[in-house]
Amino acid sequence: MRRTLVILASLACLSGPTLAATTDAGQTYDLLFRQGTLDSVGTDRTLTYSREVSNTASAEGTERADNDTGTIALSFDEGAGDRPLQANLQFLQDGKHRNMGSFPASVGNPMIMVFYESVIRDMAQSAGGSPYYIRNRVKDALVQPAQIETGTAEVDGTTVDTRTVTLRPFETDPNRDRMAGWADLELRVTMSEAVPGWYVALEAEAPDAEGDGPVYLSTMRFDGLSAQ
Repeated sequence: MRRTLVILASLACLSGPTLAATTDAGQTYDLLFRQGTLDSVGTDRTLTYSREVSNTASAEGTERADNDTGTIALSFDEGAGDRPLQANLQFLQDGKHRNMGSFPASVGNPMIMVFYESVIRDMAQSAGGSPYYIRNRVKDALVQPAQIETGTAEVDGTTVDTRTVTLRPFETDPNRDRMAGWADLELRVTMSEAVPGWYVALEAEAPDAEGDGPVYLSTMRFDGLSAQ
């Protein structure tokens, strides 16, 4: 519960939406996986994101959530020869770090892929479903019309304009009753032109059926830009 409160408190600076609309199918994907979002970030800089996870679906889920709560650092590697510029991700926790992979920086910010893949993994492990089925439902949602809201957020003491896309990939799924409380999973991505790397916050929430708070809550939130 303490971790859940910390997550919710960190999101309090996201102001309520001022306008709700619906994207068309192509716009949903283009917004979420926008290309060139790292082009304006200097290669001598590091983007950092806080990552908070709460999972009360099982004791194993709680343990995994503890292990997944920390900081993600995105730095750049220009490589040698014709190798394209790489965006390297590292997970930092309690003075330790582990590599999360390298991705072509020209494609865009890989945080969006890390977010979706981590939620798919967590749902498959907690609900006992097939990760392939879950991934396919999420992929389908990415190319469907989706709810989009405009609003504002406070980042480093500055108010920035935002857009938030919300996906509910299992809202009409025929297997909802077999998803162990994850059928109402909601995926929200908040983006801003004014924030380096494009993403302000990436959130996933599966509400508890009894109304006692979310059974699963995962948030990746932009922390800042610093020298490498």
